[in-house]
Order: sequence, then structure tokens, then C-alpha cells
Amino acid sequence: MSASPSQSSAFEGRNGLRSISIIPLSPPPIDPPPVPRWTYAGDFLRSRLAPRQRWGSPPPLPPASAAPPGGAAFQASDALPLPIRYTNLLFSALFMVSIYFLMCRWREKIRSTALHVLTLSELSAIVGLVASLIYLISFFGIAYVQSFISSHDDDDGDDFLLAAPAPAPAPAAPCSLLSTGDAPEKMQVLSNDDDEEIVRAVIAGKVPSYSLESKLGDCRRAAGIRREALRRTTGRAMDGLPLDGFDYASILGQCCEMPVGYVQLPVGVAGPLLLDGREYFLPMATTEGCLVASTNRGCKAIAESGGGSSLVLRDAMTRAPAVRFATARRAAELKFFLEDPDNFEMLAVVFNRSSRFARLQGIQCSLAGKNLYMRFSSSTGDAMGMNMVSKGVQNVLDYLQNDFPDMDVISISGNFCSDKKPAAVNWIEGRGKSVVCEATIKEEVVKKVLKTTVPALVELNMLKNLAGSAVAGAMGGFNAHASNIVTAIFIATGQDPAQNVESSHCITMMEAVNDGKDLHISVTMPSIEVGTVGGGTQLPSQAACLDLLGVKGASLESPGANARLLATIVAGAVLAGELSLMSALAAGQLVKSHMKYNRSSKDVSKAAS
Repeated sequence: MSASPSQSSAFEGRNGLRSISIIPLSPPPIDPPPVPRWTYAGDFLRSRLAPRQRWGSPPPLPPASAAPPGGAAFQASDALPLPIRYTNLLFSALFMVSIYFLMCRWREKIRSTALHVLTLSELSAIVGLVASLIYLISFFGIAYVQSFISSHDDDDGDDFLLAAPAPAPAPAAPCSLLSTGDAPEKMQVLSNDDDEEIVRAVIAGKVPSYSLESKLGDCRRAAGIRREALRRTTGRAMDGLPLDGFDYASILGQCCEMPVGYVQLPVGVAGPLLLDGREYFLPMATTEGCLVASTNRGCKAIAESGGGSSLVLRDAMTRAPAVRFATARRAAELKFFLEDPDNFEMLAVVFNRSSRFARLQGIQCSLAGKNLYMRFSSSTGDAMGMNMVSKGVQNVLDYLQNDFPDMDVISISGNFCSDKKPAAVNWIEGRGKSVVCEATIKEEVVKKVLKTTVPALVELNMLKNLAGSAVAGAMGGFNAHASNIVTAIFIATGQDPAQNVESSHCITMMEAVNDGKDLHISVTMPSIEVGTVGGGTQLPSQAACLDLLGVKGASLESPGANARLLATIVAGAVLAGELSLMSALAAGQLVKSHMKYNRSSKDVSKAAS
């Protein structure tokens, strides 16, 4: 039957511009095929990704690997010339007859003929025995593998069951996507109709948002679909959050889950910092005005005074599990066992199995009633090392269960580590890299570059960083703004920003030297937690910043050297930042500089609307 002009326009609107609604005529247009009842999320997505079938066209042929209409999958045995039951019966009979014949001949040969002399019938029996044996082993082996794969696929499919059938499609509308009001709505344009269906399924809860990457196989597309679903759910457009221009595959299973975009941060460069005879340009990701400029001024003062020097005092990441016993006596017995020097070598062997870079350095125990906290310290190469140490601790706990079966492991981390929290144990014992950095600033540099005097800096440091911090009850905060520099470099180089809590522990010391003319300044930082491999260090932008410092990746000649060098650079940058800020405070320049460089030139009221 030929289609009328109105019907042709309707078909063109569906398959072409999607701007002309279907107008019912007499006779009515062909009804679309019924919507199937989806059983699995994987089936739903595959159906969305498959090419659309035009109405009235013949159904597509099933793929060669598809199951037959009966529902049973094709088996390897389907290629046999006989039915499988008869084939099995034939080879089983051949096997039994061959065995029986050879056993009878063996009994006769023992009495009369040498065993190595074989007749034609005996050779035929041996060939039949070997052939039947090979067939039977192969048949049952293939059957077992197929049954195992089938059961495994069934188990995997059960994880993605959908609770309800997919809703019927909405009638065609003259506008794009899902606009509900009369006024036009600004919407994110999706790639095609398939994405629109998936967005609706995500909003309805039929497809988990976290599974989009694995189902679609396209991380960028998954982020766009998730973002559109979030926009429709919240009513917030998020126009200022960029989506394109980022490699979402690089963070899959590593850095971030369920991404909807990325945040842009400006990266400034301070320096060069002259430290231990080498120059370093410091990448700093920050939104605080004056921070990079102030650090740059400190680097200039250090360089014009001959440079600074640094030393790594300790290099050990820690993890402290918490275990519990029925009595305090039993907890004390384990404490004595772990602290016994005779047992350390054995425990180190067990611990070091976790990695070729992990080397157990010590175990510190603390008892609280019947609870025991064990602080394991280990070097971790060029990695920050939290996961590495955790695996080593788990090895030791499994080993201790043999001698202490009544030990109840409460947690792999009992906060005696202590990670991402201000703690006296990190301030006293250290965690990660413990670094001291110092420099002597010449009197003329203090006056010319820093615009202050040596006595003013020494007095300010004593009253502010030492006495003032003591009055505040500071824990490792005997400095001016160490966390400013630490956080900026951490973000730029792919470190864990949350670890700036303990990494910013710092005491800044200043005193007059050389008959009171020059200034000696030092920073002591007991717990700088950095790495040059793993985590965010593998992202392109962060890897570029590490490469700028010359510490990208692992050191092949000396494992751990790059991470230790990065820690000294962080300490040197803190030294420069402390020197410049303290000079600004001593000269009364802080408020003036921040009013000039740290104020927004935009209308805040307009930006907030």
C-alpha cells in the first residue's frame, strides 16, 4: 500500500530531522513493534547500541554465535556425524573390548610368547584403546568446561537483573529530548537516540550509574550520559564544569569513580629554587593570589644567598592495625612477641613478601586494655606506599593467627598510623619522609629582596611561630603557612591532597648568625608523604609537573630516590614560602599585597546568580 504525503512526512520526521509529529490518518499508520520486556541491563544496553530496524523491514538475521530458537546454545558435539549418545556408546564399547582383548592376550603371552612381539590384532586393539581413551577424556573435559562457563555466565547475569520492564516509549514530540514545559529548555545535546534511552534508564534506576563505563565501553560517553541524568534529576545545568578535553579512560579504576567532568585549576611556577646545588622550578596549583609570587620571592632570596641544603632523616610509611584479645595479658604477650628482636627477622620476611620494594623497618606497639595497636614502618620505594604497607601488614596478621588464634583483628587501620589526621605520633616518630632543610640568608638580601631586617624576622618567628603556636595548642603547626605550599605542590604533582594534614607538620626556626648580620632559617618536616608512581602521578598533567622537577616515575638505579628528592623539594619550597611570608609580616606588607593581588575583579553578586 502506498503511503500518503502525510504519512511520508511522518516517516521522514521519525528517521530524519525529528521535527514533524506523526499525524493520524485513515487508515492509521503502521504501529511500531512492541517494546520487549528487558530482563538484564546488559540486554537493554546491547539493544540500544544495535542498529535500529526500520518498520516493515524483515528482521535481521541472528549472528552465527546466537542460540537456536529452542534456547540451547550450540555445543561442540553438534558437529559429530552420529547423535552424541550413540557416539559415546560406540567409543565406550570400543574401550571395554580393547581392554578385555589385551588383558586376555597378556595372560597368554606371559606363558608362551615375549611381550614385545605384537600381532596385527594386538596393534589394532592398542590403537582402538588409545583412540577411545582420547575421545572419552576430551568429551568429558569439554562438557565440564562448557558447564562451568555456562554457570559462570548465569551468575554474572544475575547481578544485573532489572526489577521492572522498560516503560513504553513516549509519543513523538516536536522538540528534542525530554522537555516538559511550554517554554524551551536549555539541554545538553546527546549523541543519538540510544543515549536518550540510557539516560532515562539511569534516572529510573534500571541501569546503575556506576556501571555505565563497563557496559558502554566508552568512558567519555558514560560521563556524558551520567552528567545529563544528574542535570535532569537536580535541575542544575553545571555549564561551568567542563566535560570535553579530558581522558576519562585514564582514571577508570584508579583515581575517580562516576565522573561527570573535571575541575580546572591554574598552575603557576615559582623559582628557580637553588637546593643542594641544583635548580628546580616549582609547579604550584592554587587559587590563592600572592602565593606563587611570594614563594618565588623566597626562592630568589635563597638563590642570591648561595642556595639551601636538605637532608632526609627517615623514610618509612606506616600502618597500624588494631587487634583485640579476651584478656589484657594475652594482648601483652603479643606485644612482647612483636618487640622481641629475635622475632623481627622472621616477621620481616613475612612482611616483605608483599612487594619487592617493601622493607620492614620496625614495629611499635601500644596497649590499651585488651586492645593492641601495632605500628608497622616500612620503606616503599618511589611509591607513597599505603597500599604496599597494608598488604605487608595483612601478611603478618595472617601469620600471627597461627600462634595467636584467639586474636581478633578489628581493623587493618587502627588510627595509630596515623593517616590524614593531626597526631602526635607523626610529629614525634615521623611518617613518610622526615626532612630538614636550611639556608643562610645574607644581610643585604634580607634588606634588598625581603625588605626587612634580620632582628625583626628573628623576633617575629619567636613570638608568632613558637610562642603563638604554643598558646594555640598547635600540633605540628609551628610555622607560618607550610600547608599552603605543600597543598599547592601536592595537587600539581598528583599527590593525595588530604595528606597535607600530616605532611604540613613543620617547625620553622630563625636565628641571627655571623655576628648578627645574616639570618639562618630552617624547616623541619617529620612526615612528608609523597610518591612519584601510582595514584594521580600517572595522569598526564600531574606527570608533566613531576617531569618538570625531574622526578617522574621510579628510579631504576636507586629505588626510592625520586620520592625522597620530591620530599626535599617540597621542604625547600616551604622554606622559601616561610621566608617570604614572614618578611611580609615583619614589614607590614601582607594586607597591602593581598588587597592588590588576591581580590577578584569580577562582580561577585553576578557570578553567584
